[in-house]
Amino acid sequence: MSQRRHFLAGLLLGACALSPALAQQNVTRIVVPFAAGGGTDQYCRILAQELNKQGMNVIIENKPGASGILAADYVARSKPDGQTVLVSSLGTLANNIALYDKLPYDPAKDFASVTQIAYQPSVIVGRTDLPYRNIKEMVAYAKANPGKINRGSPGASILTNLAPIAFERAQGFSTTHIPFNGDAPALQALLGGQIDIHGTSITGSLPYIKAGKLRVLGVMDDRRLPQVPDAPTFKELGYDMVATLWYSFSVPAGTPRAAIDRLNKAVNQVIADPEFVARARAIGMEPRGSTPDELDRFVKTESERWLPLLQSLNIPKQGT
Repeated sequence: MSQRRHFLAGLLLGACALSPALAQQNVTRIVVPFAAGGGTDQYCRILAQELNKQGMNVIIENKPGASGILAADYVARSKPDGQTVLVSSLGTLANNIALYDKLPYDPAKDFASVTQIAYQPSVIVGRTDLPYRNIKEMVAYAKANPGKINRGSPGASILTNLAPIAFERAQGFSTTHIPFNGDAPALQALLGGQIDIHGTSITGSLPYIKAGKLRVLGVMDDRRLPQVPDAPTFKELGYDMVATLWYSFSVPAGTPRAAIDRLNKAVNQVIADPEFVARARAIGMEPRGSTPDELDRFVKTESERWLPLLQSLNIPKQGT
């Protein structure tokens, strides 16, 4: 009997020793290329919560820095098993090519598409103590006070930097661009007075807008945002500027299609749920899914629209 007890105890100890390893094997890591607390991070955490309710084991990993390069390179080098997922965007999948001398990853070869997950228009926000209340007044101020406006963004290759650059070139003025490793640190710098305006989405800035600390100077869309109905669009103020931020999931190249399809199905099931859509819209996100092939075509179209514009700006390339 004693030998049998020792045998069973050994089995139990072995199972306990194996279970953390087995649990780790079943973890799906969603890698966010921005600091915690920003709009993209908030949305992905809501999405992760719902995926976990479906029986998945999903965690968020924040790897901010270098316009998404650190996160993209990390995922590109990960095991292609469908359990390490990059929150990808125009910057990581296209624009970094034009902004950096040598990327440690190849956007076209090192990733496989999973699905789109959300979109939202770009906005310019500023503090309520600024001497301008909207984009039109800001343009007049910038022209009358050259070099006086410091403008933040979550990264050099991100649309919320590129669209303001294109706008400034078209209108004949400039700001001093200060890139940050994500939205959250940039918003803190804005609130602290280190920068004057910030190109962003409504998600991360919305709590400060509601608290009366920030205001939206302009929305880069055809219609006003329901979260800030008093904020004018660029078009209302006489400027033809529409720039939509979008987010997607990508996995390392070589990931089995079956694993991609499983993740695609789980994500699209969540983002189609009316309760999830309501939660997302409350923070300024509009859920949008796709098939992997639809995402491939979408990235191609977006690249063809924005990459030539970025290249035409002749921004000096940076090292990585």
